[in-house]
Amino acid sequence: MLRFAWPWVLAAVALAPLVRWIARDSASRRQAALHVPFLQDFQRAAATGAGGGSRGLLWLMALAWLALVVAAARPQWLGEPVDLPVAGRELMLAVDISGSMEKRDFRVSDRITTRLIATKMVAGDFIERREGDRIGLILFGQQAYVQTPLTLDRETVKTLLYEAQIGFAGMETAIGDAIGLAIKRLRGDDVAGRVLVLLTDGANTAGEIDPRKAAQIAAQEGLKIYTVGIGADEIVVNSMFGRRRVNPSADLDEETLQAIADTTGGRYFRARDTQELMEIYREIDALEPLSKEAPGFRPVRALYPWPLGLSALLMLIVLATQSGLRGRFRADAAGVGSAP
Repeated sequence: MLRFAWPWVLAAVALAPLVRWIARDSASRRQAALHVPFLQDFQRAAATGAGGGSRGLLWLMALAWLALVVAAARPQWLGEPVDLPVAGRELMLAVDISGSMEKRDFRVSDRITTRLIATKMVAGDFIERREGDRIGLILFGQQAYVQTPLTLDRETVKTLLYEAQIGFAGMETAIGDAIGLAIKRLRGDDVAGRVLVLLTDGANTAGEIDPRKAAQIAAQEGLKIYTVGIGADEIVVNSMFGRRRVNPSADLDEETLQAIADTTGGRYFRARDTQELMEIYREIDALEPLSKEAPGFRPVRALYPWPLGLSALLMLIVLATQSGLRGRFRADAAGVGSAP
């Protein structure tokens, strides 16, 4: 959208006709008192440079003045509105990609799938909703590593989460190391809300840091941890003795996950299926509300150089033309003066 920062300057367009009227009235009074012999000779000489040429110069000068006034009014082009969310929380997701996450006890779109695929789907939607938060991603198995540092680029976080595969970090589970890495990444940030959402389906079987000790350090650093235990309570499997029911989550250490959440002021959630997992992430949204968006702005691009340049070009043309006409007038006048 086009706008003028100083639209009142456009009123100066009316000055050009006013000045011309005053100048013409003054010139007519001077000419009335001027008596020149051989008037017909001067009129004949002036006719060679007057008429259509002078009217053309007048139009060029009018356009130059109009362009100059438009430039002085500061024309601007407003771009599309852009929303800038206020930086909210520092939020880390720690996702278990150990071997047990390959168990197929979750259902997505009426199809049985692995725990990791269900986690990707639900966590991806959670990431998409966290506009205004800086989000990072930690993947852990036998080791823990930062897949994505804290960023406002939610699409990149989602993409790297979707690309995670079982075994990238080993087949065991290092919960304590994942918490320790999150503490290191979030330490020292002057942000009111620093949150870790840790999702696992097992117990701490690897790593150098005890999960409960890591939770104590996190509490001292002001880091709140929400833990999510994932895995069905019961599934039916076929064996040589027929169909039987088993608990695929027998290795899940709920006691430790509950202790981690309690120590840091967070909460422990249990996700037995995809629906429960979705509800858990919605509840985390409610517990850690989204940041409010700041007032949007529209990018502004100054356009005054264009009319200013046009005005300068037109004035150069006028000056060059007037210089040529003066030369022709002097030549013609000299010819008239030397005529017998």
